[in-house]
Amino acid sequence: MKTKTKKKGIRGFQVLENECIWMKAGVVSLHTCNKVYDCFDCKFDKAMTKAMGTKATQETASNWATYFKEKFDGAERPCRHVVTGRIQQPKICTHNYECHDCTFDQMLDDIEISEAQSIPEYINASGFKLAQDYYYHDGHTWVRIEHGGMARIGFDDFAMKLFGKAEFVPELMSIGSYMKKGEKGWSITQDNHKASVISPVSGTVLSVNQRAKDNPGIMHDDPYQDGWLFIVEPEDPLKSLRKLKFGEDSINWMEKENSKLMDMMGPEYANLAATGGEPVKDFFGFNPEIGWDRLVTTFLKT
Repeated sequence: MKTKTKKKGIRGFQVLENECIWMKAGVVSLHTCNKVYDCFDCKFDKAMTKAMGTKATQETASNWATYFKEKFDGAERPCRHVVTGRIQQPKICTHNYECHDCTFDQMLDDIEISEAQSIPEYINASGFKLAQDYYYHDGHTWVRIEHGGMARIGFDDFAMKLFGKAEFVPELMSIGSYMKKGEKGWSITQDNHKASVISPVSGTVLSVNQRAKDNPGIMHDDPYQDGWLFIVEPEDPLKSLRKLKFGEDSINWMEKENSKLMDMMGPEYANLAATGGEPVKDFFGFNPEIGWDRLVTTFLKT
């Protein structure tokens, strides 16, 4: 365990590294954090919130945020990340400790999640990249199980080349919302067209990649890393991965998907592909006559 050290925080507040937010609030006398202050992924935080809610009365606080609101003046309330030592620079909380709706809180999580992700190795399948050790859904999304059993989700290279100018629309998939495997979860748009995307797993959304939402190019240029879409806490990790493609199965599946695409184009395209030509980066944009609905139904399964 990392040695705890004292640091000067906002208004001279003493910051002890590794102290749980509940300890900072004075609710518990001793508890250290091993989740990098990601309370959404903390069983202790969930247990404490439930316990305090059971005991709560009109005069009793139900979570750490309520204690912080009472402990600090409204105009000088320090961000919880200053109090815990996660950041060193002074910062005032402007969201009344409603962290789930705070863009700064989301940004910190996104940065740490991205830094924690290792670089995958890639396989070429009919001109499309497949990241090894990823699971693939029939609707051309991928799932990667990471530290703590969390599932990262994104689009595969095939989908991003098929819809080369598509934008990511989270819609109802915000932090804390529930996605169900096999059901429509979010959407993509391109020009005046829109398509729903099937959720590859069931679980609670912990993070949404705002960078991919605001800058679609990231999603297309690097779909398996910086272009990820969601971090989800799977309802049942093993069950969630059933029927997803992995390893050799994912390669065979991708080759079949490419064959479907060539059949749509006709024999001339098949002959061109046989020469080793690279897939275009915006198939629909170059071949609108194929039809948006036909491509969506065939490959996104919606």
